[in-house]
Amino acid sequence: MKPLNKYIDHTILKAEATEEDIKKLCEEAIQHGFYAVCVNSAHVLLAAEELKCSEVKLASVVGFPLGAVHTAAKVCETEIAVSEGADEIDMVLNIGALKEGRYRFAEEDIRAVVKAAEKGGAIVKVILETCLLTDEEVVKACKLAKSAGAAFVKTSTGFSAAGATAHHVRLMKDTVGDKLFVKASGGIRDKAKALEMIEAGADRIGASASVNICG
Repeated sequence: MKPLNKYIDHTILKAEATEEDIKKLCEEAIQHGFYAVCVNSAHVLLAAEELKCSEVKLASVVGFPLGAVHTAAKVCETEIAVSEGADEIDMVLNIGALKEGRYRFAEEDIRAVVKAAEKGGAIVKVILETCLLTDEEVVKACKLAKSAGAAFVKTSTGFSAAGATAHHVRLMKDTVGDKLFVKASGGIRDKAKALEMIEAGADRIGASASVNICG
């Protein structure tokens, strides 16, 4: 197992986040050697500037937190985020399309973002919002993400009814195997919870309480 800090995407996605909050986030990520920071797309340019002399990666969420925006809007947001310095894109699945069986649409929504990200050398994580899905739907979503060329599947936005569970992480890892990575996020606030997710198969941890987790 690698050091715990290298699993962490240090995250701030709350609506009231200020520029000072973003600067603090980046400072903490550099100080603690976290793998990445994760911010809303409006903050990518600032975060990129703050991180430019470090090895910390920069992730931006897209279509966040509902996933129910037009595919073209997700693509546009991705293109802007990547052009301004994002290394990774955490996009939200079109959950409604998945649940009603519009699998081709859901897959093409992911694929369009993957293609846009790849043009700038970025990878894509697909947020499934597992608390809204059955186990069968989680498996199907993982398969769609894999088919569409995503690099990761991710449990949660942290803005819905519940966050990551070891059960869902394990189910996702069992489904994707070594073909994709798994990111656990949402409700991970201490070291014990983070280690539980890693034990279940998480390759990355998204958290706002990262300093406490690694403290």
